[in-house]
Amino acid sequence: MSLPADVGAVAPAAGATAVATAAAVRAGSTTAVAQTRAALARIAALDPGLGAFQVVRADRALVEAAAVDARVTAGEALPLAGVPLAIKDNIPVAGEPMREGSAATSAAPQTTDHEVVSRLRAAGAVVVGITRVPELCVFGTTDSVHGTTRNPWNPGRTPGGSSGGSAAAVASGMIPVAHAADGMGSIRIPAANCGLVGLKPGRGLVPADMGADSWSGMSENGPVATTVADAALVLSVMAGRPELADVGPPARRLRIGLATGIPTPLARLDPRWRAAAEGSAAALRSAGHEVVELAVPYPADPLPVLARWFAGAAADAAHDGLDLAALEPRVRAHVRAGRLLARTGGLRSAPVDRLRARVDAATRGVDVLLTPALAQCGPVAEGWHRRSWTANLRSSIGYAPYAALWNLLSWPAAVVPAGWHEEGGVPLAVQLVVHPAEDGAGEALLLSVASQLESAAPWMRTAPTPVGS
Repeated sequence: MSLPADVGAVAPAAGATAVATAAAVRAGSTTAVAQTRAALARIAALDPGLGAFQVVRADRALVEAAAVDARVTAGEALPLAGVPLAIKDNIPVAGEPMREGSAATSAAPQTTDHEVVSRLRAAGAVVVGITRVPELCVFGTTDSVHGTTRNPWNPGRTPGGSSGGSAAAVASGMIPVAHAADGMGSIRIPAANCGLVGLKPGRGLVPADMGADSWSGMSENGPVATTVADAALVLSVMAGRPELADVGPPARRLRIGLATGIPTPLARLDPRWRAAAEGSAAALRSAGHEVVELAVPYPADPLPVLARWFAGAAADAAHDGLDLAALEPRVRAHVRAGRLLARTGGLRSAPVDRLRARVDAATRGVDVLLTPALAQCGPVAEGWHRRSWTANLRSSIGYAPYAALWNLLSWPAAVVPAGWHEEGGVPLAVQLVVHPAEDGAGEALLLSVASQLESAAPWMRTAPTPVGS
C-alpha cells in the first residue's frame, strides 16, 4: 500500500455517515478532498491489523476527490458527494487489477468501470480502494494467498465472506459504506459477522454482470453500511432509483413470519442467534405488527443450490481462462465438482421451480420473513485457504445456512444488527426476506422494516479502535 506522506499515521475517530458526509460536502462545510484524506488516514492506521484492502488508491483517490469538489462548486447536486467508499475485488475498476482473491488471475489493470462503479462515481463517491475476497469469492471466510481479513470486533474471527474485506473496512470505521456482492450470502454473512446493514437486492434492480453469468443469476451487487439510511442511499444510486433513499417506517401493519427452523442437518443453531431473531420479532410486535411462527420448506435435497455454487466457480474460472493448477486446492476441487454437475444435469430448472412453488405457498399472506442471520458466530480467521475443500464446505454451510435459498429464488434479503454475542465477542444479527416485487418495492419494504428495528434497538456503528492504533 502506497500512502501519501501527509495522510498521517494515527487513526482519527470513525467518520460521519455517508448521508451526513454528502450533505456536508454539498453545503460546503467540508470537501471531498478532506473526507478522502481522513479516510486514508484511518486506513493507514487500521488496515495493517485487519487486512481489509487489496489495493489502496491513495493518490488517485485524492485527484478524483478534487474533481468531485469542482463538480460541487459547479452546482451539481451529487447524492454521494465526497463519500469515500471501496469496491469489492470482483468487479472491474478502471486502472486497477481485479484479482478476485487469486494468484491465478491477471495483475493487469482493468480498462473500464463496471456499471455499478460508474453509477457510484457519477453520484460523487470517491473510490479509495479495492477490498479483499476469498479466491473466486467462493467461501464464507476471507483469506487467500493475498492475506487474511479479520473481524474488527474480534480480530481472531473471520468477518465472513466473500465480501469480508468490504465489511471489515466499514465495521472498523475506515470508510462509511462499501460495495459488496452476494451469490450465496456474501453480503449478508459478512454484515451479520460485523454488525452492519447489508442488503442483497432481487434480480434486475441493480446491474449484476459478474464473471461468466453471475453464478447462474444468483449473484447481486449491493451495499454494506453502518446505518439503514446509508444502505438505502447507496442502493438507490446502484439501482438508479433515487426514491429508495427515502426511508421511513412501514406505512401499514405488516404480517411478519418468524422462521427459526434450521435449513440443514449440517448446522446447529446457537441459542443466542435464535434469541436475537425472537427479540427482533418482539420489537416488531411492539411496533404494532402481527408476528406469526412460520416453517420455511428448506429443500431436503441441497443439490439445486449447491450445483449452482460449484458451477458458478467453474464458469468463472473458464471465463477468466484460469490455470486450475494455480488455484488453491479447495477452489480447484470446487471447480471440478462444478464442471461435473454442469455436464450431468445438475443445473436443471425443474427442481428450482418446484422449490419456488413450495416456498411461495408456505409464505403466502406473510409480508416479511424474519430468520436468524447466522447459526453460529463466524469461525477463526486464519488458514482456511490451506484447509481442505470439505472442511471449507462444512464450515461455510454449518455456520451460515440461512442465506443461500434466497439467492436461488432471487428474493430480496437484508441483514440488520440485533445485539451482542458475549461468548463470541461479536455482534448478533437477523435476516429479513421479502417476496420479489417490481420497481424496488420489496427492497423498499426491507429498508423500512430495518429502519424500524434500528429505531427500536440502535446499535454501535463501528468497532472500537484497538488500543495503540
